[in-house]
Amino acid sequence: MKAPLSWIKEYVDVPADVSTAELTERLTMTGLKLEAIHSPGAEITGPLVVGRVLTMEPEPQKNGKTINWCTVDVGEANGTGEPQGIVCGAHNFAPGDLVAVVLPGGVLPGGFAISARKTYGHVSAGMICSARELGLGEDHDGIIVLPADAGEPGQDVRPLLGLDEEIIELEVNPDRAYGLSLRGIARDVEVSVAGATGFRDPALRETPPADDAGWPVEVEDAEGCPVFVARTVSGFDPEAPTPDFIAQRLQAAGMRPISLAVDVTNYVMLETGRPIHGYDADKVQGTIRVRRARAGETLTTLDGTQRRLSEEDLVVTDDSGIIGLGGVMGGETTEMSASTTRILVESAHWDATSMFRTGKRHKISSEAGKRNERGVDPTICEAAADRVVELLTTYGGATADPGHTVVGTPPAAAPFTMAASLPARISGLDVDADQVVADLEAVGCAVERDGDQVVATPPPWRPDIRDPHDLVEEVVRLRGYDRIPSVLPKAPGGRGLTRAQALRRRVGRTLAGAGWVEVVDFPFVGDADLDALGIPADDPRRTLLRLSNPLSAEAPAMTTTLLPALLRTAARNVGHGNTSVAIFETASVTLPRATGPAPILPVDRRPTDAELAELLDALPDQPLHLGLVATGEAAPAGWWGAGRPVDWTDAVAGVRVVADALGLELTTRPAALAPWHPGRCAEVLLGDVVVGHAGELHPRVCTTLGLPARSVAAEVDLDVLLQHAVHLRPAPAFSTYPVAKEDVALVVDADVPAGEVEAALREGAGELLESVRLFDVYTGDQVGEGRKSLAFALRFRAPDRTLTEDDIVGAREAAVARAAERTGATQRT
Repeated sequence: MKAPLSWIKEYVDVPADVSTAELTERLTMTGLKLEAIHSPGAEITGPLVVGRVLTMEPEPQKNGKTINWCTVDVGEANGTGEPQGIVCGAHNFAPGDLVAVVLPGGVLPGGFAISARKTYGHVSAGMICSARELGLGEDHDGIIVLPADAGEPGQDVRPLLGLDEEIIELEVNPDRAYGLSLRGIARDVEVSVAGATGFRDPALRETPPADDAGWPVEVEDAEGCPVFVARTVSGFDPEAPTPDFIAQRLQAAGMRPISLAVDVTNYVMLETGRPIHGYDADKVQGTIRVRRARAGETLTTLDGTQRRLSEEDLVVTDDSGIIGLGGVMGGETTEMSASTTRILVESAHWDATSMFRTGKRHKISSEAGKRNERGVDPTICEAAADRVVELLTTYGGATADPGHTVVGTPPAAAPFTMAASLPARISGLDVDADQVVADLEAVGCAVERDGDQVVATPPPWRPDIRDPHDLVEEVVRLRGYDRIPSVLPKAPGGRGLTRAQALRRRVGRTLAGAGWVEVVDFPFVGDADLDALGIPADDPRRTLLRLSNPLSAEAPAMTTTLLPALLRTAARNVGHGNTSVAIFETASVTLPRATGPAPILPVDRRPTDAELAELLDALPDQPLHLGLVATGEAAPAGWWGAGRPVDWTDAVAGVRVVADALGLELTTRPAALAPWHPGRCAEVLLGDVVVGHAGELHPRVCTTLGLPARSVAAEVDLDVLLQHAVHLRPAPAFSTYPVAKEDVALVVDADVPAGEVEAALREGAGELLESVRLFDVYTGDQVGEGRKSLAFALRFRAPDRTLTEDDIVGAREAAVARAAERTGATQRT
């Protein structure tokens, strides 16, 4: 919203010592944010004066153009008092007219310097200016002709044209529609600027009483149009010029003057905030009716566009049909024209929600619609219409017709009760009850105080005030947003991390300490990603939750596994030369299940427990998973010796180190599952529950994704591990007695997992066993075909004594016996 400062000061008295910068700063602090300060004449320097045309001699040129060789009286502004010779190409003036003249030495907007130069056979010493040349508008068809009483030749023309005017441009939030009018801005100046007084409401005026002699109007939809005011004027002169002060103010506000009839309605809209529409009364046939459009109806609006209407659109009709889209844009059939002598003035209040939806539906953005869709004061319809009639009769020679039609009554605002202490509690400002009442009354509220409670009725121009917290905002903005203290809330007594939080952090720290780097990926996947992993069509991981508005058409679903994103990240690193990668991610996956549509919960209250349970039942399962991917070298080569490439045991070890940190013991057994190599894939179990898989990736997967051969990966259900994890692990008991070391080599069938043999040894050894570790695997002629030798290091220790030979031998033999019983192992000699 652009508002000339002089126009604002017409409605409120501002102390002379308050600068424009101070005034706009206070407006910004109270909610009307300054966007810019404009001055039309800021770029103009040098002599710009009133000139009187003494003579003008038309001179046709060879190029078909006719120029005027003029002599212009510029008084003493040229230093000699002699008439100035100027060439001008415009023809909309005559000898005796007063014009705006820039003399040599002047500079116009855009850095256009003026000098005496020879053109068309004459030395032109200056320029007679048009509106566009002075930055006052886009009109370049003719020069500016000043009123006959504008001033004397040689007088500075800047004040006459408003070139020295300061125009403030404000950013008006959608909830502050009153800021789209000089009436609203001036009111905020009075309440926000120290010393500003005497607000004069341009909408406060005596209006004729309503009667039955006016234009007949029927409103069928009182909810959509609560108030409709109609006035008519006759004998209007369509050629009457728009007064300079109206034209200048419209231009300053960013509007183009069109004709007096149109300019007056725009002027009153800027002045009061109330949109007005004018009809050519001779084209309106019969009673005006307001209703909702019917299916199939169309309207050609003022912009020449034929629009198919919706049954939700509010329309204005007469006996001929629809003549306007209520509150948004008028129709072509009743448009005012250059021959209009009788004008029907409409000042109506429209439902803001309907205005917003109609504007968006038809892609119409108008100044009237911008105000109507935000909410306008419904009580000033009569005053606005009367103001339009006043200007049309004053400057257009019209006569106000008898009759004043008013249909409906303005909707009443609802009062709100608020604790007087609420503004202070919310803002932290020291605001007592008396100040609260004073501030609310200053913004126009009707306030009653009942002990510690304040009952406030919002003013009609503030439809955005709908609850007590809106009243708090009014108090706070008048006190000044810049005065709100920056106070950190008091932290409650520390309760520490929850069990789940602590365990998740333990997982991250453990993996980071083991050399793995955490990454965060998008949880989206596409069928091509699962194809690259070789996942078969009947695999449950192919059942995806599709997104209605995906970020990428290539990944339109929520992922059921962390591996696609992790492998893409690893491949990206390898592609950039970082071939040794060890990364992990903890994130949720989405596992759809057969549920009905999610319920739509209310927003005006807290959902009930049953409603929340129904919503949660409709959600897919989203378990927390842990994914690991490693490529390249597990240990680099150097002067210390050869390096070691990663292998499937590193993937298993990554899962085991997490389980150990959680106080769990996992077992593994061979498995076959994409995307792992079928002969190098381990199924990870917690007890009898399969929690994930780990191993070497299939060669085709590595080739497809651009990963080094024999890259490894693991994925486990972290929720299951966390559920069974030991939150607070007891400190281990250390024995001061010596350890007994025993090694055993057991021969088993080649398909017997080492984990099963190890479990049997632990079970058979009993409480004296401190640890067991597989340190060698041998296959060859010495053990026979289809067999393998597993060498385990057993460590025995007692907490209260030194073990005897009998203790050690007994425990070892018991361990070997249980392994033989469970796995068919024989001790290798």
